[in-house]
Amino acid sequence: MKKTVLITGATSGIGKATAEILASDNYRLIICGRRQDILTALAAKLSKSTEIHKLCFDVSQKQEVFDAIDSLPADWKDVDILINNAGNAHGFDPIHEANVDDWEAMIDINLKGLLYVTKAILPDMVDRKSGHIINIGSIAGIEPYQKGGVYNASKYAVDGLTKSMRQDLIEHNIKVSEIKPGLVNTEFSNVRFKGDEEKSAKVYEGFDPLTGSDIAEIIHFIISRPAHVNLADMLILPTAQATATMVHRKK
Repeated sequence: MKKTVLITGATSGIGKATAEILASDNYRLIICGRRQDILTALAAKLSKSTEIHKLCFDVSQKQEVFDAIDSLPADWKDVDILINNAGNAHGFDPIHEANVDDWEAMIDINLKGLLYVTKAILPDMVDRKSGHIINIGSIAGIEPYQKGGVYNASKYAVDGLTKSMRQDLIEHNIKVSEIKPGLVNTEFSNVRFKGDEEKSAKVYEGFDPLTGSDIAEIIHFIISRPAHVNLADMLILPTAQATATMVHRKK
């Protein structure tokens, strides 16, 4: 029987790459995102390989989340695997100069959004005594860095929440995993620097960063393990990166 996977943040980066690789392996996919046009185009593309259902909502909006999940047709309601991928970084400033609206956006999406989606999906997993939740964290959730401020805090929260969830759900036969990527070349830096292409490009200059597909392949591997195996916690770095801030760049 095909497994059903719900992916948040599926319209770009890691989420999009994950949807593509799982579609090629015939998983049934619920792809979620805020951008209806991109979501529709992606659904059309992936539907050539597998069954697709799309949900357009903003994970930071509580009622939108619960309304969207509640709208799933009966044959899509049993989600086997939840991939909490939606996330963002806004701004790169010392704490005393940071924009409060940026703080709100990061907390609302990175932490509260993850919680809303999980809350909407999890009770059914508990009833079925089966399921797998994968949270996309970050190296920033185990190593703080200057000007990372609230982004660091939000990802530390994801790390702590994941560990707590694993304990809460052990008796319900639900796997809980976290992937902590280092530098991945996606829209991440473009969002952080508010569309400043020059600043964004410099983040990835002089070395080979990870790609969304690199992380997608790891997600595919994690969810394909036998029922008794949970790859609970994985830190994934490009070869040129040793810590959150140490990157060897070619001169």
